[in-house]
Amino acid sequence: MGDILSQSEIDELLKALNTGEIDVYEINNKKEEKKVKLYDFRRPNKFAKDHIKTLNIIHDNYARLITNFLSGYLRTLVQVEVISVEAVTYNEFNNSISNPALLAVIDFSPLPGSIILEISPSIAYALIDRILGGKGNTLEKLRDFTEVEIAIIERIIIQTVNLMREPWENVIEIKPRLEKIETNAQFAQIVSANEIIALITLGAKIGEVEGMINLCIPHMVVEPVVSKLSTRFWFSDEEKEVPKDIKENIEKKISNTKVPVKAVLGRTTISVNDFLELQSGDVIPLDTNLNNNLEVLVGELLKFYATPGVMKNKIAVKVTEVVETDGKEEV
Repeated sequence: MGDILSQSEIDELLKALNTGEIDVYEINNKKEEKKVKLYDFRRPNKFAKDHIKTLNIIHDNYARLITNFLSGYLRTLVQVEVISVEAVTYNEFNNSISNPALLAVIDFSPLPGSIILEISPSIAYALIDRILGGKGNTLEKLRDFTEVEIAIIERIIIQTVNLMREPWENVIEIKPRLEKIETNAQFAQIVSANEIIALITLGAKIGEVEGMINLCIPHMVVEPVVSKLSTRFWFSDEEKEVPKDIKENIEKKISNTKVPVKAVLGRTTISVNDFLELQSGDVIPLDTNLNNNLEVLVGELLKFYATPGVMKNKIAVKVTEVVETDGKEEV
């Protein structure tokens, strides 16, 4: 809503219009002017909105995998979720890194170049404390990491790096590998300062300790597959054809699978006392009529109806009806 003019301001405006100090047509032309958005050609926006949205989807899945892994590994409540995905320069990311820092340089093969996984010191010390048998507390006053602490945290980083494979499989089959861990941002310079990167910020909570996990992905790394960073490609309904050799291998394994098959002659209920007094030659009445079909079970599922008989001097059943089920019916 625009500003409300007082009566004196209205009078002054009318007076200015009458004297010609203000032109009505000039006011209308100003309203029709298009808004201009500034664009810095020194910092082109290489990541489109669709790319940012797709990266958000990928790392939502990655955050879920990290949550499941750390919850089981640390035997405590862990929550990891995506807070933001934005395109910034590497210099902006580098200036935001705290001191001390924990930076994992990751080779993003087969894509060119490397990415950086930054874990905030509060989260890193909570991980170390929990692994060493503590409650997952962090240090009150942060200090530099020791070699032993880096060796401990390296095992977790390797596992979290391997978890990247699944979220990225719809785009490309990556083989990420931890190259090195640095505690000084100057030794983790992977691109030039003005290079555009996608900065994915994950919020992590281990028990009562909260912190951030940042992923720095330079545009030059994902440039070969940037066309696949599209929600239209991501949610494409086109069915991917299964290779013939995989189909044949699955069919071969299924055909050689053994399953128990049994024909149920009938059922009955007797007392424990009658059961204990059973002798050879005793007759037990069943609930099955002589003309009724028998139930044939595959595993524990009712799959066929059959009639009893004899074939080549052996007791046999003849399948008379196939039972159509959804695979969940149990007997």
